[in-house]
Amino acid sequence: MMRRRDPFKGYQFPKVVILLAVRWYRRYPLSYRNVRDLLAERGIIVDAATVYRWVQKFGPEIRKRASGRHRNWRGLRWHVNETYLRVNGRWCYLWRAVDQCGQLIDFRLTARRTANAARAFMRQASDTVRCHHPMTIITDKAHSYAKIIGEWNVRSGPTDAIRHVTRKHLNNRIESDHAVLQHRLTPMRGLQSLRTAKATLKGVETFRAIRNGHFAGCERGVANEIVFVRNLFSDAKEAA
Repeated sequence: MMRRRDPFKGYQFPKVVILLAVRWYRRYPLSYRNVRDLLAERGIIVDAATVYRWVQKFGPEIRKRASGRHRNWRGLRWHVNETYLRVNGRWCYLWRAVDQCGQLIDFRLTARRTANAARAFMRQASDTVRCHHPMTIITDKAHSYAKIIGEWNVRSGPTDAIRHVTRKHLNNRIESDHAVLQHRLTPMRGLQSLRTAKATLKGVETFRAIRNGHFAGCERGVANEIVFVRNLFSDAKEAA
């Protein structure tokens, strides 16, 4: 079996410090300077730019490892909607889907709100759940969703047809989830491009799922979160 490359190789600080900084930034409403200052209180001197680089690299890495090893079952009723996110002074569109238990199905950040963007997101979400395709999808009354779900139903046939519900009040679950996410993103100053915004969102969404126990083998509670994240890198040796 080929050994996975150590992602911490070449870093000045040990794995435990890097993961601590990334977890703080992703889990709590902190800025990079806040994390820098909290580390300084513990005698660890690092600048905010370094914290930024750690977050940009290891947020997506944590998501990849958690999703690969600890993928959890997702419900068969999806709540799908989009919200807005300011990136480098421009409003972008964040497409998100959660199941009936509030577990994130997937997300996609795009510069425009078009039918093609909606189609790409729905296809991505479908690929993410693999065999657990939804029986019901709840959306707003946007025509693009109806068209895409209709295309799916044509391909899958009547026995596997997805029920599409457009009653707005039934989508309160994802609207509330949008609000929680927006509150978490408010202190952040790293959304200067679509690339960095996507990396940031990967980390934030992953740590929200960890906090809520939405990965297999992950229990709620800060102590359990720390162990879960540490074990994702059990194949990475501690820096000397």
